[in-house]
Amino acid sequence: MKSGDPVIKTLLLTGQSSQWHNWKISRAALESLLLKAGSFEVDVLTTPESGGDFSGFDPDWETYDVVVLDYEGDDWPEATRERFADYVCKGGGVVIYHATNNGFPRWPEFNEMIGVGGWGERDESVGPKLRWRNGEIVRDNTPGLAMHPDPFAFQVTTRASEHPIMNGLPERWLHATDELYSQLRGPAKNVEVLATAIADPSVVENGTGEHEPVLMTIGFGEGRVFHTTLGHVGVKDRETPDCLKCIGFSETFLRGVEWAATGKVTRTAPERMPEKDQVALG
Repeated sequence: MKSGDPVIKTLLLTGQSSQWHNWKISRAALESLLLKAGSFEVDVLTTPESGGDFSGFDPDWETYDVVVLDYEGDDWPEATRERFADYVCKGGGVVIYHATNNGFPRWPEFNEMIGVGGWGERDESVGPKLRWRNGEIVRDNTPGLAMHPDPFAFQVTTRASEHPIMNGLPERWLHATDELYSQLRGPAKNVEVLATAIADPSVVENGTGEHEPVLMTIGFGEGRVFHTTLGHVGVKDRETPDCLKCIGFSETFLRGVEWAATGKVTRTAPERMPEKDQVALG
Protein backbone atom coordinates (compact mmCIF):
# COMPACT_ATOMS: atom_id res chain seq x y z
CA MET A 1 0.00 0.00 0.00
CA LYS A 2 1.07 3.58 -0.50
CA SER A 3 2.23 5.76 2.37
CA GLY A 4 -0.74 7.42 4.00
CA ASP A 5 -3.25 4.79 2.94
CA PRO A 6 -5.47 3.63 5.81
CA VAL A 7 -4.44 0.50 7.64
CA ILE A 8 -6.66 -2.50 6.90
CA LYS A 9 -8.29 -3.84 10.07
CA THR A 10 -7.93 -7.60 9.90
CA LEU A 11 -9.27 -10.41 12.06
CA LEU A 12 -7.32 -13.68 11.82
CA LEU A 13 -9.63 -16.34 13.20
CA THR A 14 -8.25 -19.76 14.07
CA GLY A 15 -8.21 -22.32 16.85
CA GLN A 16 -9.28 -25.67 15.44
CA SER A 17 -8.21 -27.96 12.62
CA SER A 18 -8.57 -31.59 11.70
CA GLN A 19 -6.13 -34.34 12.56
CA TRP A 20 -4.25 -33.51 9.36
CA HIS A 21 -3.36 -29.86 10.04
CA ASN A 22 -1.41 -27.74 12.53
CA TRP A 23 -3.26 -24.46 12.98
CA LYS A 24 -0.71 -23.07 15.43
CA ILE A 25 2.01 -23.09 12.77
CA SER A 26 -0.25 -21.73 10.01
CA ARG A 27 -1.66 -19.01 12.30
CA ALA A 28 1.82 -17.77 13.19
CA ALA A 29 2.93 -17.81 9.55
CA LEU A 30 -0.13 -15.93 8.27
CA GLU A 31 0.06 -13.35 11.06
CA SER A 32 3.74 -12.79 10.31
CA LEU A 33 3.04 -12.24 6.61
CA LEU A 34 0.31 -9.71 7.36
CA LEU A 35 2.35 -7.77 9.90
CA LYS A 36 5.49 -7.66 7.74
CA ALA A 37 3.45 -6.21 4.88
CA GLY A 38 2.95 -3.09 6.97
CA SER A 39 -0.57 -2.37 5.77
CA PHE A 40 -2.61 -4.59 8.08
CA GLU A 41 -3.63 -4.16 11.69
CA VAL A 42 -4.13 -7.73 12.90
CA ASP A 43 -6.18 -9.12 15.75
CA VAL A 44 -5.95 -12.88 16.32
CA LEU A 45 -9.01 -14.64 17.68
CA THR A 46 -8.60 -18.22 18.90
CA THR A 47 -11.83 -20.17 19.26
CA PRO A 48 -12.58 -22.63 22.04
CA GLU A 49 -10.98 -26.03 21.53
CA SER A 50 -12.90 -28.86 19.90
CA GLY A 51 -15.93 -29.76 21.98
CA GLY A 52 -15.57 -26.59 24.02
CA ASP A 53 -18.16 -24.02 25.06
CA PHE A 54 -19.10 -21.75 22.15
CA SER A 55 -22.04 -20.13 23.92
CA GLY A 56 -20.12 -16.86 24.31
CA PHE A 57 -18.47 -16.95 20.89
CA ASP A 58 -19.76 -13.79 19.24
CA PRO A 59 -17.06 -11.77 17.42
CA ASP A 60 -17.74 -8.15 16.52
CA TRP A 61 -17.36 -8.74 12.78
CA GLU A 62 -18.25 -5.17 11.83
CA THR A 63 -15.07 -3.90 13.53
CA TYR A 64 -13.01 -5.37 10.70
CA ASP A 65 -12.46 -4.72 7.01
CA VAL A 66 -11.62 -8.36 6.40
CA VAL A 67 -11.77 -11.69 8.24
CA VAL A 68 -9.09 -14.28 7.43
CA LEU A 69 -10.36 -17.75 8.27
CA ASP A 70 -7.81 -20.41 9.22
CA TYR A 71 -10.41 -22.62 10.84
CA GLU A 72 -11.75 -26.14 10.33
CA GLY A 73 -13.69 -27.20 13.37
CA ASP A 74 -16.86 -27.11 15.43
CA ASP A 75 -19.93 -25.29 14.18
CA TRP A 76 -20.50 -21.81 15.54
CA PRO A 77 -23.78 -20.90 17.27
CA GLU A 78 -26.58 -20.23 14.82
CA ALA A 79 -26.83 -16.55 15.80
CA THR A 80 -23.07 -16.10 15.23
CA ARG A 81 -23.33 -17.70 11.81
CA GLU A 82 -26.23 -15.44 10.91
CA ARG A 83 -24.33 -12.32 11.95
CA PHE A 84 -21.27 -13.41 9.99
CA ALA A 85 -23.32 -14.03 6.83
CA ASP A 86 -24.96 -10.63 7.29
CA TYR A 87 -21.55 -8.99 7.71
CA VAL A 88 -20.32 -10.46 4.44
CA CYS A 89 -23.56 -9.82 2.56
CA LYS A 90 -23.38 -6.13 3.51
CA GLY A 91 -19.84 -5.74 2.18
CA GLY A 92 -17.44 -7.44 4.59
CA GLY A 93 -14.33 -9.10 3.21
CA VAL A 94 -13.38 -12.73 3.79
CA VAL A 95 -10.32 -14.82 3.01
CA ILE A 96 -10.69 -18.62 2.91
CA TYR A 97 -7.34 -20.27 3.57
CA HIS A 98 -6.62 -23.91 2.58
CA ALA A 99 -8.47 -26.37 4.85
CA THR A 100 -11.03 -23.77 5.89
CA ASN A 101 -12.92 -24.94 2.81
CA ASN A 102 -13.36 -28.31 4.57
CA GLY A 103 -15.40 -26.70 7.33
CA PHE A 104 -19.13 -26.07 7.91
CA PRO A 105 -20.43 -28.50 5.25
CA ARG A 106 -24.05 -28.06 6.38
CA TRP A 107 -24.02 -24.24 6.48
CA PRO A 108 -25.59 -23.15 3.14
CA GLU A 109 -24.37 -19.54 3.26
CA PHE A 110 -20.81 -20.62 3.98
CA ASN A 111 -20.87 -23.05 1.06
CA GLU A 112 -21.90 -20.15 -1.17
CA MET A 113 -19.12 -17.95 0.23
CA ILE A 114 -16.40 -20.48 -0.55
CA GLY A 115 -17.77 -21.42 -3.97
CA VAL A 116 -16.46 -24.97 -3.76
CA GLY A 117 -15.16 -26.99 -0.83
CA GLY A 118 -13.97 -30.41 0.16
CA TRP A 119 -14.61 -33.33 2.47
CA GLY A 120 -17.45 -33.15 5.04
CA GLU A 121 -19.53 -35.43 2.79
CA ARG A 122 -19.54 -32.87 -0.02
CA ASP A 123 -20.72 -35.06 -2.88
CA GLU A 124 -22.57 -34.30 -6.12
CA SER A 125 -25.68 -33.32 -4.12
CA VAL A 126 -23.97 -30.08 -3.01
CA GLY A 127 -23.10 -28.93 -6.53
CA PRO A 128 -20.56 -29.29 -9.33
CA LYS A 129 -16.80 -29.43 -9.52
CA LEU A 130 -15.06 -26.58 -11.35
CA ARG A 131 -12.74 -27.48 -14.25
CA TRP A 132 -10.72 -25.26 -16.56
CA ARG A 133 -11.12 -26.69 -20.05
CA ASN A 134 -10.47 -25.13 -23.44
CA GLY A 135 -9.93 -21.68 -22.04
CA GLU A 136 -12.97 -21.48 -19.80
CA ILE A 137 -14.51 -22.75 -16.59
CA VAL A 138 -16.71 -25.82 -16.90
CA ARG A 139 -19.11 -26.99 -14.20
CA ASP A 140 -18.69 -30.73 -13.93
CA ASN A 141 -21.59 -32.62 -12.32
CA THR A 142 -20.03 -36.09 -12.48
CA PRO A 143 -19.59 -37.97 -9.18
CA GLY A 144 -16.39 -37.63 -7.20
CA LEU A 145 -15.30 -36.61 -3.72
CA ALA A 146 -12.52 -34.21 -2.81
CA MET A 147 -9.01 -35.63 -2.67
CA HIS A 148 -5.41 -34.66 -3.25
CA PRO A 149 -2.25 -36.40 -4.40
CA ASP A 150 0.68 -36.62 -2.03
CA PRO A 151 2.30 -33.18 -1.73
CA PHE A 152 4.49 -32.19 -4.67
CA ALA A 153 5.81 -29.02 -6.32
CA PHE A 154 3.36 -27.92 -9.01
CA GLN A 155 3.05 -25.16 -11.55
CA VAL A 156 0.36 -22.53 -10.96
CA THR A 157 -1.16 -21.02 -14.11
CA THR A 158 -2.79 -17.58 -14.10
CA ARG A 159 -6.28 -17.59 -15.64
CA ALA A 160 -7.38 -14.02 -14.95
CA SER A 161 -4.34 -11.84 -15.59
CA GLU A 162 -6.34 -8.59 -15.51
CA HIS A 163 -7.79 -9.20 -12.05
CA PRO A 164 -6.15 -6.92 -9.45
CA ILE A 165 -4.91 -9.91 -7.45
CA MET A 166 -3.09 -11.38 -10.46
CA ASN A 167 -2.16 -8.26 -12.40
CA GLY A 168 1.58 -8.13 -13.05
CA LEU A 169 2.28 -11.64 -11.80
CA PRO A 170 3.79 -14.34 -14.04
CA GLU A 171 1.60 -16.40 -16.32
CA ARG A 172 3.09 -19.53 -14.75
CA TRP A 173 5.12 -20.11 -11.60
CA LEU A 174 6.33 -23.14 -9.69
CA HIS A 175 4.83 -23.47 -6.24
CA ALA A 176 6.78 -25.19 -3.47
CA THR A 177 5.73 -28.68 -2.36
CA ASP A 178 2.10 -28.54 -1.26
CA GLU A 179 -1.22 -30.35 -1.40
CA LEU A 180 -3.15 -29.80 -4.63
CA TYR A 181 -6.78 -29.91 -3.54
CA SER A 182 -8.75 -31.66 -6.27
CA GLN A 183 -12.41 -32.30 -7.06
CA LEU A 184 -13.70 -29.60 -4.72
CA ARG A 185 -17.39 -29.03 -5.24
CA GLY A 186 -20.22 -26.80 -4.08
CA PRO A 187 -22.77 -24.23 -5.26
CA ALA A 188 -20.06 -22.64 -7.47
CA LYS A 189 -22.00 -19.37 -7.70
CA ASN A 190 -20.43 -16.01 -8.56
CA VAL A 191 -16.96 -17.59 -8.79
CA GLU A 192 -14.05 -16.22 -10.80
CA VAL A 193 -11.14 -18.63 -11.07
CA LEU A 194 -7.87 -16.70 -10.91
CA ALA A 195 -5.40 -19.59 -11.19
CA THR A 196 -5.31 -23.36 -11.64
CA ALA A 197 -2.87 -26.24 -11.26
CA ILE A 198 -2.80 -29.79 -12.58
CA ALA A 199 -1.58 -33.16 -11.32
CA ASP A 200 -0.73 -35.28 -14.35
CA PRO A 201 -1.70 -38.88 -13.45
CA SER A 202 1.17 -40.19 -15.59
CA VAL A 203 3.58 -38.36 -13.30
CA VAL A 204 1.76 -37.98 -9.97
CA GLU A 205 -0.10 -40.83 -8.30
CA ASN A 206 -3.79 -39.97 -7.77
CA GLY A 207 -3.59 -36.97 -10.08
CA THR A 208 -6.89 -36.06 -11.73
CA GLY A 209 -5.40 -34.74 -14.95
CA GLU A 210 -7.72 -31.74 -14.58
CA HIS A 211 -6.82 -28.09 -14.19
CA GLU A 212 -8.02 -27.61 -10.61
CA PRO A 213 -8.83 -24.11 -9.26
CA VAL A 214 -6.33 -23.00 -6.61
CA LEU A 215 -7.09 -19.26 -6.41
CA MET A 216 -10.63 -17.90 -6.67
CA THR A 217 -12.82 -14.92 -5.86
CA ILE A 218 -16.47 -15.22 -4.92
CA GLY A 219 -19.17 -12.59 -4.65
CA PHE A 220 -21.61 -12.95 -1.76
CA GLY A 221 -24.11 -10.09 -1.67
CA GLU A 222 -21.98 -6.95 -1.49
CA GLY A 223 -19.10 -8.87 0.07
CA ARG A 224 -15.86 -10.04 -1.51
CA VAL A 225 -14.30 -13.44 -0.80
CA PHE A 226 -10.79 -14.55 -1.76
CA HIS A 227 -10.25 -18.31 -1.62
CA THR A 228 -6.80 -19.92 -1.77
CA THR A 229 -6.51 -23.69 -1.55
CA LEU A 230 -2.71 -23.41 -1.13
CA GLY A 231 -0.71 -23.60 2.09
CA HIS A 232 -0.88 -27.03 3.71
CA VAL A 233 0.68 -27.29 7.17
CA GLY A 234 0.84 -30.90 8.32
CA VAL A 235 0.04 -31.95 11.85
CA LYS A 236 3.65 -33.09 12.32
CA ASP A 237 5.16 -29.83 11.05
CA ARG A 238 7.08 -27.94 13.72
CA GLU A 239 8.11 -24.99 11.59
CA THR A 240 6.71 -23.07 8.62
CA PRO A 241 6.77 -25.31 5.53
CA ASP A 242 8.12 -24.12 2.21
CA CYS A 243 4.65 -23.80 0.68
CA LEU A 244 3.99 -20.86 3.04
CA LYS A 245 7.44 -19.41 2.38
CA CYS A 246 6.81 -19.54 -1.37
CA ILE A 247 6.80 -15.98 -2.72
CA GLY A 248 3.95 -16.93 -5.04
CA PHE A 249 1.83 -17.97 -2.06
CA SER A 250 2.69 -14.95 0.08
CA GLU A 251 2.15 -12.43 -2.71
CA THR A 252 -1.22 -13.81 -3.82
CA PHE A 253 -2.33 -14.19 -0.19
CA LEU A 254 -1.51 -10.57 0.71
CA ARG A 255 -3.07 -9.28 -2.48
CA GLY A 256 -6.16 -11.38 -1.80
CA VAL A 257 -6.54 -10.00 1.72
CA GLU A 258 -6.24 -6.43 0.48
CA TRP A 259 -8.68 -7.02 -2.36
CA ALA A 260 -11.24 -8.69 -0.09
CA ALA A 261 -11.03 -5.71 2.27
CA THR A 262 -11.01 -2.86 -0.25
CA GLY A 263 -11.85 -4.12 -3.73
CA LYS A 264 -8.44 -3.06 -5.04
CA VAL A 265 -4.77 -4.01 -4.83
CA THR A 266 -2.08 -1.39 -4.29
CA ARG A 267 0.85 -3.78 -4.00
CA THR A 268 3.26 -3.70 -6.93
CA ALA A 269 4.55 -6.95 -8.38
CA PRO A 270 7.58 -8.18 -6.45
CA GLU A 271 10.99 -8.03 -8.10
CA ARG A 272 11.44 -11.73 -7.41
CA MET A 273 8.81 -14.36 -8.15
CA PRO A 274 9.05 -18.08 -8.77
CA GLU A 275 9.81 -18.97 -12.35
CA LYS A 276 7.78 -21.51 -14.29
CA ASP A 277 10.29 -24.21 -13.43
CA GLN A 278 11.94 -22.88 -10.27
CA VAL A 279 10.58 -22.30 -6.76
CA ALA A 280 11.39 -19.00 -5.01
CA LEU A 281 11.20 -18.78 -1.22
CA GLY A 282 11.01 -15.61 0.83
